[in-house]
Amino acid sequence: MGVDYSQLHDPNAEYTMRDLSAETMGVTGERGGGRDVEITDIQTTMIDGNFPWTLVRIYTDSGIVGTGEAYWGAGVPELIQRMTPFLVGENPLDIDRLTEHLVQKMSGEGSIGGVTVTAISGIEVALHDLAGKILEVPAYQLLGGKYRDEVRVYCDCHTEDEADPDACADEAERVVEELGYDALKFDLDVPSGHEKDRANRHLREPEIEHKAEIVEKVTERVGDRADVAFDCHWTFSGGSAKRLAKRLEEYDIWWLEDPVPPENHDVQREVTQSTSTPITVGENVYRKHGQRRLIEEQALDIVAPDMPKVGGMRETRKIADLADMYYVPVAMHNVASPVATMAGSHVGAAISNSLAVEYHSYELDWWEDLVEEDVIEDGYIEIPEEPGLGVTLDMDVVEEHMVEGEELFDEA
Repeated sequence: MGVDYSQLHDPNAEYTMRDLSAETMGVTGERGGGRDVEITDIQTTMIDGNFPWTLVRIYTDSGIVGTGEAYWGAGVPELIQRMTPFLVGENPLDIDRLTEHLVQKMSGEGSIGGVTVTAISGIEVALHDLAGKILEVPAYQLLGGKYRDEVRVYCDCHTEDEADPDACADEAERVVEELGYDALKFDLDVPSGHEKDRANRHLREPEIEHKAEIVEKVTERVGDRADVAFDCHWTFSGGSAKRLAKRLEEYDIWWLEDPVPPENHDVQREVTQSTSTPITVGENVYRKHGQRRLIEEQALDIVAPDMPKVGGMRETRKIADLADMYYVPVAMHNVASPVATMAGSHVGAAISNSLAVEYHSYELDWWEDLVEEDVIEDGYIEIPEEPGLGVTLDMDVVEEHMVEGEELFDEA
């Protein structure tokens, strides 16, 4: 028999002021209109997709169930189980208070960043689906309404030989012509054959020229039919990133993503301000607090929060509002299943400064089968008007693709 994580305790949290529960806060008034609902349970199921997606379900005494998703990674289901007692008996409509309640209760376990925030994010997404269903409104309405009926999707592209510039160009053309996307992304942290040391983050000139050739071939092939971004996955030193970004200034690229590691915002600012190449960062910092310096010090040109990782839908909305104060657009990083992809699209519909939402699973032929609804069409996601997120899990497909040893959560 495994560990029951819901029974773990934090002695500090038990006698300090880290409790924002309804009982402690005195939130006990009757609401009426079918809004007096209580959470009864939270369950998770992990899906073996191109990432191990953690789906989250929140159950209530009304029989209404909300479905969400946390960013993939080990430990997320255990943390959600750990937090379940904090929410049982709570009204799921108090999304902001409940999210902050979890942050406070889990502060000793690292709720300023990392997998704890990711677990909270999955619950927060499920709360939006649940609240929308209770109130009979789509999730974007809970975020303030919408700016657009559909959200643009950028397709993260791959080839069997990602280091071959011609192969990348061929795939870019195929994705535009056959799949209908007008926004793409390719990896630049690929082997060039000129590396001398994988650990020192330094780029030699032949390596830079190889990456410039990928950019040149791809952007020339698609021309003005698509915007193209390029991802570096936090790989290079500050000096190398500056040289690479400078070398790419002659090409029409949408953005260069994460050229340096995420920990040192000062280096990130220097890289961004050294070049006219647009720089995008943000998926590897957490909550609005983690994004603050990047935005305020203009250390990025585009912010890229990963919604089910950085704190959830409202937290991403808060990041977008902060970014809008500095006229910075938002391009949401996303490697999720259709559940969090649609949740991110609701956020994209509700914020003024949305550029696009990423799609990272175009090679997975059953991705969209996970839900009953169509999600992406011709490179765009139409925002559903059904209550909540507007997607319904196909439980047979969920069960077919669960991670080995995983258990299926209860149906609604």
